[in-house]
Amino acid sequence: MIDLPTDLPADLVPLSWLLGVWEGTGVLEYDAQGRTMSGEFSHRVSFSHDGGDALNYSATAWFEDADGNRTDLVAETGYWRLSRPATEADAGPALLPALAPRSEPRSVHDVEELRTEAGGFEITVALVHSDGISELYLGQVRGPRIDIATDAIVRPAGAKEYASATRMYGLVDGHLLWAWDVAALGSALSSHASARLAKVQ
Repeated sequence: MIDLPTDLPADLVPLSWLLGVWEGTGVLEYDAQGRTMSGEFSHRVSFSHDGGDALNYSATAWFEDADGNRTDLVAETGYWRLSRPATEADAGPALLPALAPRSEPRSVHDVEELRTEAGGFEITVALVHSDGISELYLGQVRGPRIDIATDAIVRPAGAKEYASATRMYGLVDGHLLWAWDVAALGSALSSHASARLAKVQ
């Protein structure tokens, strides 16, 4: 059973089932450049909030051999939020303050106005990997399921080729399941990794 907090900002309610720390294992399998890269990995994901209108996200993954030796894979950090137009009551960009005061906090009614014809909410996910790659995902949350696809990927000089990605997250029997497809190293978009995580905090 998932306990949802009752003190969340209204904009986070559609994403609230993600909150917490999740741990488990996953499977990596990807064909590129004539090679198949595969293995089972451990994964830890954290979704938290600080009172703002975005969920804070961090994730780490690693291989571990039979002797307990750990090989870290790329880590991620970022923000998940509902997509909505910025108003003069929102701060930014950069350190710029809001241009107008917010008369009252955003309400459930305000959020409900963002609901799509399909019954979900459009979301924006901004992630940065520890190797310097940045991803901007757009997609939808519909109940306990999220589907997102890259709108932009920014790679630093010298980074490996990485063209696009999609991700799916779902809450199934109290577990967080996800699947990640990528187009990388010259290969077309195809299955890359998936995992099943249990809530530990």
